[in-house]
Amino acid sequence: MARKWNGAMGAVLLAVAIVASPCQVKAVENVGEKVSADARLISLNLRDVSVRTALAAIADVTGFNLVASDSVSGRVTLNLEEVPWQQALALILESQGLASRWQGNVIMVAPAEELAERGSRREQAGGIVPEVPLVIEHLRVKYAKAEDLADMLRGETGIGLLTERGRVAVDVRTNTLLVQDSAERVAAIRRMLARLDVAVRQVRIEARIVIARDSVARELGISWGLSANEGSTPNGLNAGGASSGVAESGGLAVDLGSAGSPATTFGFGYLSGDVLLDLELRALESEGKSRIISQPRVITANQRTALIKQGTEIPYQEATSSGATNVEFKEAVLSLEVTPQITPDDRIIMELVINNDTVAQETFGGAPAIDTNQIATQVLVDDGDTVVLGGILSTEQVRQLFKTPLLGDLPLLGHLFRYTENSSDQVELLVFITPRILDDNLATH
Repeated sequence: MARKWNGAMGAVLLAVAIVASPCQVKAVENVGEKVSADARLISLNLRDVSVRTALAAIADVTGFNLVASDSVSGRVTLNLEEVPWQQALALILESQGLASRWQGNVIMVAPAEELAERGSRREQAGGIVPEVPLVIEHLRVKYAKAEDLADMLRGETGIGLLTERGRVAVDVRTNTLLVQDSAERVAAIRRMLARLDVAVRQVRIEARIVIARDSVARELGISWGLSANEGSTPNGLNAGGASSGVAESGGLAVDLGSAGSPATTFGFGYLSGDVLLDLELRALESEGKSRIISQPRVITANQRTALIKQGTEIPYQEATSSGATNVEFKEAVLSLEVTPQITPDDRIIMELVINNDTVAQETFGGAPAIDTNQIATQVLVDDGDTVVLGGILSTEQVRQLFKTPLLGDLPLLGHLFRYTENSSDQVELLVFITPRILDDNLATH
């Protein structure tokens, strides 16, 4: 005959002993009369046991399904004798800032804030939605970066597209997304990727760096619309006939600076696309009025920065703390950073960052000083039109020999029929920047 225990509602006493070692969990049950699970009493002896272990022990004894969130952590110490299991569970949850909620025949345990957030999401969705099976699909990404799309799906760069149970992983080697979610949501993600994963349009940036005499800009018909002067507005713009950094063909003429302050004044001009620029420059070069020193070209994707540099690296010696010397380098370059953006009407917005570095005469501790001039602006041009940067002035020493034919070449007496003339000419560095939108087929292949 089974022994009956005295107690409220004549409940069966369930004694659970949990030892301190997290690897050793032992439950002992004394079976008496059969009663409802809600009336069970338990005894707990917990000494520095993880919360998850304590919750699992209560679930094993009561027979209820209990699910703990991934964010449940911590350790607990309790010594309870013959208390209702609901009270024991409540004490454990309260000591760790946790809460519980019934979902069908399952007890959900999570931090209180997390449970409240889940409840509000369900209310907004119109109540508790039964869980649907999850599917896994591999989505191959052709043009975009799979990591960027994964961040967008998770909601790290905007509104997430995954459900609460959804997951996404990235295979960097094959640029593939591994998506786990409901079939309906995976189908929506697939349709979204089809719209976003498209080839980006490309722009070819042509730059021509030219040393020219003063009259060349006028002969080419350049309309100067913008200028920036370091003395009045450092690193800023003064508009002359154009606003908001937009250089149009009707801009007013702008004085590009004086010889007294060379390389300190920038100017922006506009050259229409119907000008045969290469032929004009070659003709001026044949007349000795200009010289093309560089003609780089680069192709970049829409809204991606292209960098063009022209210059030298200057070596200098620098002493170390140990007394030795190292050879270091400083750049003295003319650099162009161009970021094109194609508009819906096939015009091009260019963000330009232009640096003109020159070597100063002074030195500091053996290191050469660099004079730096920089301008950053944004211009809007038609496809194939040219933006011209001018106003970088310098003086060029010219030595010319004049002589009488034949007589000037005679030995001894020849110097009587020839002479040398030294002069200095002011020259200007012009930078022509021409963006062209590439055909989609050419960009793809």
